Amino acid sequence: MIRTSWRRRLREWMRRGTAHPSLAWLWSGHDERHPAPGQRGERPHVPGDWSARALRDLRLVAAGLPFLLPLLILVTFTELVTAVCVLLLILLPLLTRAQRSRFRALGGLEIPERPPLTPPGTSAGVRCLTWLGSESTWRQVGYHVLIGPTVALFGLLGLLGLGAGLAMATVFAWHGLMPRGSLVRGGGGHGVIDLALTAVGVLLLFVGPWLAVRAARVDRRAARALLGPSRARELERRVEDLAESRAGVVDAADAERRRIERDLHDGAQQRLVSLAMNLGLARKTLKDVPPEAMRVIIEAHEEAQAAIVELRDLVRGLHPVVLEDRGLDAALSGIAARAPLPVRLTVGLAAPMSPTVEAVAYFVVSEALANVAKHARASRVDLSVRQLGPKLRIVIHDDGVGGADASRGTGLTGLRKRAASVDGTLAISSPLGGPTIITVELPCEL
Repeated sequence: MIRTSWRRRLREWMRRGTAHPSLAWLWSGHDERHPAPGQRGERPHVPGDWSARALRDLRLVAAGLPFLLPLLILVTFTELVTAVCVLLLILLPLLTRAQRSRFRALGGLEIPERPPLTPPGTSAGVRCLTWLGSESTWRQVGYHVLIGPTVALFGLLGLLGLGAGLAMATVFAWHGLMPRGSLVRGGGGHGVIDLALTAVGVLLLFVGPWLAVRAARVDRRAARALLGPSRARELERRVEDLAESRAGVVDAADAERRRIERDLHDGAQQRLVSLAMNLGLARKTLKDVPPEAMRVIIEAHEEAQAAIVELRDLVRGLHPVVLEDRGLDAALSGIAARAPLPVRLTVGLAAPMSPTVEAVAYFVVSEALANVAKHARASRVDLSVRQLGPKLRIVIHDDGVGGADASRGTGLTGLRKRAASVDGTLAISSPLGGPTIITVELPCEL
């Protein structure tokens, strides 16, 4: 009677699944103590998160069991370890793709592909040597030989524990099917064994999924670190992408300045020139107008001429036409000729450069000479622009009072930012009493 009562109570307890909240997830799929990773710390809790995650991790671990094969082969054929290692290297790309597919389909983890190690057109021998010497290749070998099989082994233990737990926790359900005299269905004292098996089974129902979930978590982290691009390579790729993106932004801004310059030169400037010419003709031909009207015409003519001068300066500041028509050398000569103080210019350009870099160099020189004329109280300037390999070096030397400091928010800060827009550098040497030397280095190509 006692055994029948225990059996009935346990069946009722298992059917309802509400004996204790910590055990309810086994049947109802709901555990309020363990929110899903994306929901951690958020309320209200969505039922079934923990059990769904555990089921997903169990599938992930079970799908990884075939990848114990490399370790089993190495252990079984120790005398053929060299041949096995060569075979593993040959099959390494296939194994890695299979693992990535497993994590993508069952683990919800997208492991990015490794970028090509060699450029297109490289010979097979060079590609093979580069692949063998790559750090990522041996990280993948380490995963397939050590980490992956070890994690799969722990996952196997978790699955076996879950299966054994299900069998032992339900001992009262299949107790009557066992033959008399067996360990489970023995004499009168064997009810204690039934209870012990049930308790151990319930414990294994916790330990098995817990072990599988932990194994899946370690497996994800190891796969993300070893099967994908390395952290250093990923950072390098991001730096390359950012540099390319910045170069594109700079080129787009330069192209937009050119478009605005063309529109102003071909549109507004031409209209102002036509207006000034008409006002000049009216000023010379109209003799019988009242003096007040003539004064208005004269003022309008002078204002139109002043507007043309300002517009030309604005257009030149946006993008000088001479830079496109005659190149950087002629554009710098024009700047030196218009400077309010003597400038000795030395230019040595060996090869064509990026138009964006030429524009930056032009504006750096223009703004630097304007700063010298405004602040340095110099009597002369030596300007040197030379192409040294992949770099364009600009040196501006004046004999002024010195004391220039870019950290005080002067125009030198704008020069530094303009140089940095194309990955260039700016160095300043300006002791009190002078002289001031500004050295700018720009890449010839972006």
